[in-house]
Amino acid sequence: MKILVTGSAGQLGRSFQEMAAKDQVHTYFFTDKQALDILSEESVRQYVKHHGVECIINCAGYTAVDLAEQDSAEARELNVKGVSVLARAANAVDGLLVHISTDYIFDGKACRPYNESASTNPLSTYGRTKLDGEVEVLLNAKRSVIIRTSWLYSPFGHNFVRTILKKGSEEDRLRVVYDQIGSPTYAPDLARAIIDLLPALPQSVRGAIYNYSNEGVCSWFDVAMAISEMAELPCEIMPVRTKDIKSVAMRPHYSVLDKSRIKHELNMDIPYWRESLRICLQRLMA
Repeated sequence: MKILVTGSAGQLGRSFQEMAAKDQVHTYFFTDKQALDILSEESVRQYVKHHGVECIINCAGYTAVDLAEQDSAEARELNVKGVSVLARAANAVDGLLVHISTDYIFDGKACRPYNESASTNPLSTYGRTKLDGEVEVLLNAKRSVIIRTSWLYSPFGHNFVRTILKKGSEEDRLRVVYDQIGSPTYAPDLARAIIDLLPALPQSVRGAIYNYSNEGVCSWFDVAMAISEMAELPCEIMPVRTKDIKSVAMRPHYSVLDKSRIKHELNMDIPYWRESLRICLQRLMA
């Protein structure tokens, strides 16, 4: 299969690039915003047709949660309009669109993991634009899959793990929230899961939604403590409430994703979050 990965400079995009170097089955094309403007209908159509693309994996998007509150127009352009453009481009070649979404489409008021049919109610501009992007997929893509994930991190780019590792070696004390509960996702694990999912999908798949994160449930404080223990950081990690931390955007207090569907349909073993975190830290500290 010929696969186009948009947003290739991001965490998930770079994880796909790393995996593609060892993949003998598929042919990959990687684009970032300099190589392909996903807001340009004509540019995307021409690219897809020229390269014979059969599947688009959309890793592009506006992901700066707090900045999106002040920059809602750009967030909407990338997270909504861009998705619509990609959907129609996929349709033009009878291709499959795989779109990456987020746990931030939920309000966090649940007391059990969210499954794929759970009611949505985003609290932030980022969450609202990502949910609207899902709607664009459902309305416009004839063959499509939506993958919802949470708390993404990797050895690449800017993320919570790299921030704690850096600040924890420079500062005496870090304050981390303990009342936001979810599941971290190691981007290379997610990339592999998506590629494993592709051959299992029916040709006529449209609007299928799957949840994916690493196994287990924790708070951001728990993750920070695990990083500190594994990396032997000298700093103290202090648990605080969300209201004690200055942030512009509201975040769900509970956003654990129910992964039953993807596990049962693919017979997939998903790594526990601490195991994947250890692998990531070993790479970052090598």
